[in-house]
Amino acid sequence: MKAAVYTSYGPPDVVRITDVTKPVPREDEVFIAVRAASVNPLDGLTTGKPYSLRVMTGLRKPNVTQLGVDVAGQVAAVGRNVTEFKPGDQAFGLCLVHPYASGAAAWARAQGAFAEGACAPESVIVSKPDNVTFEQAAAAPVAAITALQGLRDKGRLRPGQKTLINGAAGGVGTFAVQIAKCLGADVTGVCSSGNVDMVRSIGADRVIDYTQEDFTTGDRRYDIVFDCIGNHSLSACRRVLNHEGVYVGVGGPGSRWLLGLVARPIAILVLSRFVSQELAVFLAKPRKEDLIYIRDLMAAGRITPVIDRCYGLAEAAEALRYQQGKHARGKVVISLGDTAASFTA
Repeated sequence: MKAAVYTSYGPPDVVRITDVTKPVPREDEVFIAVRAASVNPLDGLTTGKPYSLRVMTGLRKPNVTQLGVDVAGQVAAVGRNVTEFKPGDQAFGLCLVHPYASGAAAWARAQGAFAEGACAPESVIVSKPDNVTFEQAAAAPVAAITALQGLRDKGRLRPGQKTLINGAAGGVGTFAVQIAKCLGADVTGVCSSGNVDMVRSIGADRVIDYTQEDFTTGDRRYDIVFDCIGNHSLSACRRVLNHEGVYVGVGGPGSRWLLGLVARPIAILVLSRFVSQELAVFLAKPRKEDLIYIRDLMAAGRITPVIDRCYGLAEAAEALRYQQGKHARGKVVISLGDTAASFTA
């Protein structure tokens, strides 16, 4: 079968499409004929930077050579202990090797969703609603789980709270705006001029165009600042928080928060001794119950993934290049269309 692989660190050009051996699902896994996958900052691990992450991904060369975590498609085979799925079912979720590993290690080993077929643990796969396309389903898992856990669990968002989403037009941000509204928040989104109408259309009560206004210097105060960008200092963000507000910085492999996974927690640890506000850098955890929650919101039409561009599997390197340019509006998706539908497991 065809798959996107890389055998050395470098820019997206190191990724190539080649024939690989079809994987056999382990006893607790399903094998999916892939219809769509989406690109995440996680896939930026191909660069091998920052070098500290090579402790998990391989020091001199990558020890995991296939790309892609978010997946949607048709179940083609199941392991002997799988009870929830059977061949022919439509499903989506996370292609991870060790979803229950701690911290960043849970995300560091993908099973290759950028392929005609991929394995995924039953524990992080859910059924796809009929009213959701494969591309929409594939766009959701990493970004939507990050938004949900960051707002609901880390931010402890309650109905009526004033919530600011910095980076509201991005992959995580577009889900954060919609999920915050589902949780009853009063939502302010921060984005560029070209994305103002889109962010408003997905539910933001007000939108700040960062090219015209710096939200950290305004008069409005927020109960939660959900920061997908990290382009302002902690002190600047604290200025617009209420006395007992919560700042949540979205962190994860491949994002600009990588250095912040060390630097920001140290700053937060120090600041937390002297301020009443809660400050945190956040890394999501793969959880099936949250995938179910997201699935049900999509099935009910309460959240709709925003997709910027779709690429074919042969264009995987170009999809990575576009996503790494950090100007994507919503999600970047790799669509295999009917080619994967006819893939024989």
